[in-house]
Amino acid sequence: MKRVNINIVICIFLSLLLFPTLTYSGNEQRAGQAGASELLINPWSRSSGWGSCNSSSVRGLEATFSNVAGTAFIKKTELIFSRVTWLKGTDIFINSFGLSQALGESGVLSLSVMSMDFGKIEITTVDLPEGGLGTFHPNYTNIALSFAKEFSNSIYGGATIKIINEKISDLSANGVALDAGIQYITGLGTNKLGKKNRDNLKFGISLKNWGPTMKYRGDGMSIRATTQSGVIMTAENRSADFELPSLINIGISYDIKLFQKVDTINNKITSDHRISLALNYTSNSFTKDQFGFGLEYGLKNFLMIRGGYVYEKGIESYDTRTTVFTGPTAGVTLQIPLGKESGSTFSIDYSYRATNPFDGTHSIGAKITL
Repeated sequence: MKRVNINIVICIFLSLLLFPTLTYSGNEQRAGQAGASELLINPWSRSSGWGSCNSSSVRGLEATFSNVAGTAFIKKTELIFSRVTWLKGTDIFINSFGLSQALGESGVLSLSVMSMDFGKIEITTVDLPEGGLGTFHPNYTNIALSFAKEFSNSIYGGATIKIINEKISDLSANGVALDAGIQYITGLGTNKLGKKNRDNLKFGISLKNWGPTMKYRGDGMSIRATTQSGVIMTAENRSADFELPSLINIGISYDIKLFQKVDTINNKITSDHRISLALNYTSNSFTKDQFGFGLEYGLKNFLMIRGGYVYEKGIESYDTRTTVFTGPTAGVTLQIPLGKESGSTFSIDYSYRATNPFDGTHSIGAKITL
């Protein structure tokens, strides 16, 4: 069994708890002071199907969003492609790609790219409010580089550094953010063979989007003005700094294996049916805190059906709701083995997040595990 220096674990946990204390002095009244809100969007289809509530049990490349520690479970190589129809009816799309590679016992290195496309928007002025001057094309891009490692049979940790870019033709903002997370797996009870169910109960904690402020720069901040003496000159306005939407996730999950069978030949327990329950609390520094509940049913790792509900204060009523999302989420995964001995798989994932107004947010993705 692998050993881990307990001092390292304590330092990591204290760091995760200390950073929020330094940065989480805000509330929903300060929501307008934060920017880069695309960092709060889950671009992956599988985890968004149950409202990102699985921060304690998320596995593979999708863990780079909710808890990077989950990427430590990747054994070889993983590829993910995802396309999100964001708030259907707005013509906003999110395209994402990710690649993870295990480095033996050294850990797992992951690279992911998220690009948010707003399409073409008419240029308007005070004199021409209806447009007619052409179009501009906003684009948001986040590039994340992650590293995660198994510290022991029960403790997994990781960190992510993200490069943030928001731009139009004559204006842009660039920033850097840091994520960190830990997952802990413990045993609860024993199975029919008297062995501990060490992988059933899981805990997770993660810090996201911690970093320096951002600021817009470019020719778009300049205006041409005429002085009282008739001289035409160019003046540049100053852009205010804005903070990143930092947050902390705390999650717990439990797997229930149904209709377990005893394999006396291999001395192990097998089950074709699994139900996973997940709870997650998100403490946002600038917006309302959120509580999430998720449920997933798995059949032989071939078919997975999931759903969730993400609650925040005032979400029940249209008059008090401050988010376009109404709470319910749902998703499904179809996973096909590519080789019995190699363990390679190919899966298609779909998720839906209910909204009001608009016709919901739809995500579809494909994952290849080699």
